[in-house]
Amino acid sequence: DIFCIITTVILSLIIFIVPSPLKLASVSPILKKPGLDPTSSHNFWPISNLPFISKTLERVVAAQLKTHLTSNNLYETFQSGFRSHHSTETALLKVTNDLLLSSDSGQVTILILLDLSAAFDTINHSILLSRLQSSINITGTALTWFTSYLTNRQQFIKVNNCTSPTAPLSHGVPQGSVLGPLLFILYLLPLGNIIRRHNLHFHCYADDIQLYISTNTTATTTLPSLSSCLADIKSWMRKNFLLLNCDKTDLIFIGPKSLTPFPHSPITIDNTTLSPSAHIRNLGVIFDSNLTFEPHINQITKTAYFHLRNVARLRPFLSFSAAETLIHAFVTSRLDYCNSVLFGSTSKVLNKLQLIQNSAARLLTRTCSHDHITPVLRNLHWLPISHRIQYKLLLLTFKSIHNLAPSYLT
Repeated sequence: DIFCIITTVILSLIIFIVPSPLKLASVSPILKKPGLDPTSSHNFWPISNLPFISKTLERVVAAQLKTHLTSNNLYETFQSGFRSHHSTETALLKVTNDLLLSSDSGQVTILILLDLSAAFDTINHSILLSRLQSSINITGTALTWFTSYLTNRQQFIKVNNCTSPTAPLSHGVPQGSVLGPLLFILYLLPLGNIIRRHNLHFHCYADDIQLYISTNTTATTTLPSLSSCLADIKSWMRKNFLLLNCDKTDLIFIGPKSLTPFPHSPITIDNTTLSPSAHIRNLGVIFDSNLTFEPHINQITKTAYFHLRNVARLRPFLSFSAAETLIHAFVTSRLDYCNSVLFGSTSKVLNKLQLIQNSAARLLTRTCSHDHITPVLRNLHWLPISHRIQYKLLLLTFKSIHNLAPSYLT
């Protein structure tokens, strides 16, 4: 009952020990994407299911840890993962704004997205505890509690009704835990200073790390600085038991049409040459060389119409409320995701998204195609696409003014 839960939490914080039953995780392998080979273990996320009391205890500790980090300004400024008032949208808005400013000044920006392999699973506990002590100033009994939390953890795999034998977890932080993601971004703290030493811009969202530097055709120091930074990052990750996957690291040149493609010498990491791409997926948004976002919008269009066709087959059997829920879940969510970065896109490009919204409204209300759509959208209280983008930007502006947004947006 509730009394037992409260007693367990308080007792753990008093004696600085996490009970062993709370450190036993049931791991469920979840396929990363539909269509991947289910016979390959690399295609699964190992999601840890922990006892309810364990998560309650972690929430109490996480709340105190976040207060400590915020009040002492210990977070990495350009880390947007697992932080209040931060999101993939605020991260992309910052990066996109920097890219557009460089493009407007006639420069080309080299953007590199680093890919880490199984980053949460390879964290070294001794290094993490040392970092909590030296960088976060967690000492004494608090450090004793975190030591107990990390050591002697165990896990077993559960698939359907089959379970594996219990195995010790000597490294990594459990995915699916409350504290795990927070501890991970603290583990990455030194990375920011390494990048700054090379005068590169960067932004992180958990283990998604992007580096970018602007240059012009006469620059001679940009690429050596970039290569040196990549070498130092690779070296630091190796020492900290993190694996940089060079084969999945993406590179793109972004700038005015007159300057892209950009002539350059090869950019390499550990003898692996990075080949520039025409477009890359960055936190769920597809970036192209000229930041038109046309490939991104084309992908949204393709996916949205696929889901609308499926909803259309079910529509005769659905109530208005049920159909609206499905449309918001599968279509509107895609139209609204990080839509603030689309501000300034041409009306021709945005009209593709508007046609999707129009189709969704007609499907929901069973309106004929020859009827005017504006009254339908008004009755549904749906803002048109361009107004939704403006509303999102105004909302972020309001939050920035009232200290409810990341410092990098203010």
